[in-house]
Amino acid sequence: MTAPRKILTVFGTRPEAIKMFPLVHALQADNRFVSRVCVSGQHRGMLDQVLEIAEIAPHHDLDLMQPDQTLDALTANLLTGIGQVLDIERPDWVVVQGDTATAMAGALAAYYRKIPVAHVEAGLRSGNIYHPWPEEVNRKIIGSMAALHFAPTQTAAEALLRENVDPAAVHVTGNTVIDALHWITQKIDAQSGLADALAPLEARFAGKRIIGVTSHRRENFGGGMEGIADAIRRLAERGDVALIFPVHLNPNVRKVMHSALGGLDNVALIEPLDYPNFARLIDISTLMLTDSGGVQEEAPALGKPVLVMRETTERPEGIAAGTARLVGTDADVIVAEACHLLDHPAAYDAMARAHNPFGDGQSAARIAEQLAS
Repeated sequence: MTAPRKILTVFGTRPEAIKMFPLVHALQADNRFVSRVCVSGQHRGMLDQVLEIAEIAPHHDLDLMQPDQTLDALTANLLTGIGQVLDIERPDWVVVQGDTATAMAGALAAYYRKIPVAHVEAGLRSGNIYHPWPEEVNRKIIGSMAALHFAPTQTAAEALLRENVDPAAVHVTGNTVIDALHWITQKIDAQSGLADALAPLEARFAGKRIIGVTSHRRENFGGGMEGIADAIRRLAERGDVALIFPVHLNPNVRKVMHSALGGLDNVALIEPLDYPNFARLIDISTLMLTDSGGVQEEAPALGKPVLVMRETTERPEGIAAGTARLVGTDADVIVAEACHLLDHPAAYDAMARAHNPFGDGQSAARIAEQLAS
């Protein structure tokens, strides 16, 4: 009988945890694997919320994040910290997700030990190394080392093939974020009260259409954030909408948003939401304004149009499918596009009913099968 394969999953941010917990669950439930989990703590509080709701207890927690830590200092600490874990665990495979410093350093530490790397959500490309920054280059670095590339869509797979990745190493699996969204939706249905943090705001804004907002991208710090804040302020002048904005913990975001938007009656600047309540925010929103990657995938699964406040996206499938639209950070453009959807039901319905290209909720099972084979 073949010995089970030891799989070390490495992640450190809230979005990574959301996209990795379905795979961790799949590996834990499969006797073909010994599943081990290492978290870096790149996002501390927000990461811990997901670990708790997903009932995952990491075997290794590096807790590496420090205030105002530079990217090079973070990367150096990640590389040595994850390397020490690899020397202890000696896994058969290291699995990383997406495009964070944790994912890149985890892949590099594994490569230095000739441990094969599997990349979940492989092949996303914007074509601009500074948008998103530094994620675009992180993805490319991981892609140059990975032995298995789990592409969420055919578009992502084709991007890898254009970079001369061996076709036998590329597998289209769908995106595990859809698995996670299905799982958390079922859990909310089964446990009333799990996602009731927004109930006071729902009551306060009864009769208004909710616009959900997220913004945190490094390349938007400064002028981009100011443009986004101006757009939110102008949209708040409409009497028929309210905006709910879980404000990222980064001071480059919080300072701008609280200064520009604090005190507006129909703008709720709230603390970051745990995963169940964030899923609830998408569900109650008419549309989402975001510069996040994951929201571009999650919102269409719940039939919500997405206006992407970035100049480029590594998820062109949503643009092509009509579930998302690039609007940049110019306040005039953001306001015009949002008002167009709010005021023209046919335009809204065309986006809300467009096919979500990012998966069917079975991605983790497909990934597990490839790791077993």
